[in-house]
Amino acid sequence: MQLVGYEPSARGSAVLVSDGDAVDRRPLDPGTTLSYTLGSRHCAGVVDGDEHVSCDRPAAPYCDYHTSTWVCARCTGTCLKDEMDCYEEHAVYVAAFAPDTFKVGVTKHRRLETRLREQGADRAAHVHTVSNGRIAREIEAEIATRLVDRVRTDAKIASLASAVDDGAWRDALAEFDVIDEYAFDYGIDCDARPVRETMAAGTVVGVKGRLLVLERTGTTYAVDMRDLVGYELEDGATDRRLQSSLGSFG
Repeated sequence: MQLVGYEPSARGSAVLVSDGDAVDRRPLDPGTTLSYTLGSRHCAGVVDGDEHVSCDRPAAPYCDYHTSTWVCARCTGTCLKDEMDCYEEHAVYVAAFAPDTFKVGVTKHRRLETRLREQGADRAAHVHTVSNGRIAREIEAEIATRLVDRVRTDAKIASLASAVDDGAWRDALAEFDVIDEYAFDYGIDCDARPVRETMAAGTVVGVKGRLLVLERTGTTYAVDMRDLVGYELEDGATDRRLQSSLGSFG
């Protein structure tokens, strides 16, 4: 059985596994127990709805044949496609990741709140509404000279045990005419920063963006679900030695 995909927060929070042609969705509800050992890793192939096309090429999570590039993610207002097709209303937003990482981004207006939850934002502000993606990307590129447009996984893990710096957040928004603000609660309460690991064993604490938070033997772990894609899963938790938090020795 291979782990072939995942659903982040805002889309149900689940991992997608396949032992052949069909895809099985395994929900990641709080309290769920996972007990898998990670085996070999290879290309995850293609998931199309409930169907999976497997691939045994060794590159992971995807080989060159199954790697797709979303050109819009690299657009700065000059369309990278043969013909611009993003003629839908777009939103420009600023997302906060505790304590003081502030990211500018764009998305289709109708997906704004969903996109923010998919990223695991703690707070956010909708700062512009424009008629198409090209204009949105131009605005984003200009704001990105002052704010980041990408947030590293380690910073998102640190945010699990932090609160947003209110003063820094208000300062970051001072230049904008804010249209709307959002605050999100993912139901994860960490007293200390979780240990980063790549594993699929433990009790689910919750999911924030694509971070899966697990508790195991007194230690809280944060797993980037993208790092799990492509692994073969074997029933039963691994017995390999894992890094523990200091609190687990109390």
